[in-house]
Amino acid sequence: MAEIQSFRGLRYTAKAGEPRALTCPPYDIISEEQRQAYLAENPCNVIRLELPKGEDPYGEAGRTLQSWMEDGILKQDTEPALYIYEEEFTAYGQKKKVKGLICRVKLEEFSKGIVLPHEETLSKAKEDRFRLMQSTFCNFSQIYSLYMDEEHTTLSRIDLLSRDTPRYEFDDGEVIHRLWVVNDKAVIGAIQEDFRDRKLYIADGHHRYETALNFRNWCREQGLSQPGDDPDYVMMMLVDMEHDGLVVFPTHRLIHGLPNFDSMALLSACEDLFTVTHYEGLDRIQPVLDQEYADEHAAFAFYCGGKEWDLLVLRDLSAMDYFLPGMSEASRHLDVTILHTLILEKRLGIDKENMAKQINLSYTRDFDEAIASVRRGENQCAFLLNPTRVTEIRDVAAAGEKMPQKSTYFYPKLITGLVMNKMNVER
Repeated sequence: MAEIQSFRGLRYTAKAGEPRALTCPPYDIISEEQRQAYLAENPCNVIRLELPKGEDPYGEAGRTLQSWMEDGILKQDTEPALYIYEEEFTAYGQKKKVKGLICRVKLEEFSKGIVLPHEETLSKAKEDRFRLMQSTFCNFSQIYSLYMDEEHTTLSRIDLLSRDTPRYEFDDGEVIHRLWVVNDKAVIGAIQEDFRDRKLYIADGHHRYETALNFRNWCREQGLSQPGDDPDYVMMMLVDMEHDGLVVFPTHRLIHGLPNFDSMALLSACEDLFTVTHYEGLDRIQPVLDQEYADEHAAFAFYCGGKEWDLLVLRDLSAMDYFLPGMSEASRHLDVTILHTLILEKRLGIDKENMAKQINLSYTRDFDEAIASVRRGENQCAFLLNPTRVTEIRDVAAAGEKMPQKSTYFYPKLITGLVMNKMNVER
């Protein structure tokens, strides 16, 4: 099954500065203003490599990486290691910690059922990441994956190995980050053996995984690598699927630009399959959704402005059997599948191609922003969802299916730049 490897991580040296000023969140959630702020604090911030700009951005990233390695700003560890990474944060009003293992994972085609996706991807993002890999031969950020371990054997090992003072520890204002380095060969061997019979479920980083597969194939075609060489592996963060620190936020749906949009007609049309309940007071949305989530009902809030909103609850899940008979129960019963199929497609005429191109549909994970965008008139309405359960992610992936785009938002995102995977390939 899953094959993991230790590796000689590429890390910043003391010459570069403090880790807090050298790292950044994932590239796809960083604005240009934020990018400039990171570089203003420290010009060696990893954002220069992960999100390059200019006339030749990818070439510049490659040249910068080479220069920093030659100048001793970045240096590969002497011995192969596994890296334990922990994030401490607050979510839903509670203090939490999530801890996992950063390693290399052998790339496998999805058809083999060893590494499993759960979401659809966009080709534009994959092209960008592919060109960056062609220029740098490096993973700057980790793909976030989950694994099943009923006995929590690996997590117990990780906890024991991270009792001492971490190599890095810093607070970025929202999350406290910690990293430990493990290079004991016997320990590494034991953890590798743990994964021999496991599958991995991609939580975040589908684009980067598919890009890594394409890059591996390209390296072989160009005669740059053979099976078993560095491009056959990609850097991942592996977390126990039952870790009590795992947090998934919902991603809300925003509708805009629909001609002749009529909210009352939509609600009336939905009453054949949904129980529709009208509410006053926006402060009631979250408590009501929380209760529906606890009761395991398929439900979402519908907001069109003002101080009132409507709750839609699917009366009978078996209705989805009729509309999506060829899909697994795990996929059919997802809140997001129900919303997309029965309302966005069936009632509003927003088909899958429209969704993929975001012609009339956009997304936000920020509840307040969803409300505000409707009030400002930027969107005609918002559908406010509950989060997807981790078990649902597992079941959809295990069925060999994918959720619609933007079905999950794992929080917090993994920080970029603490440890990187430099592929040593003769070019």
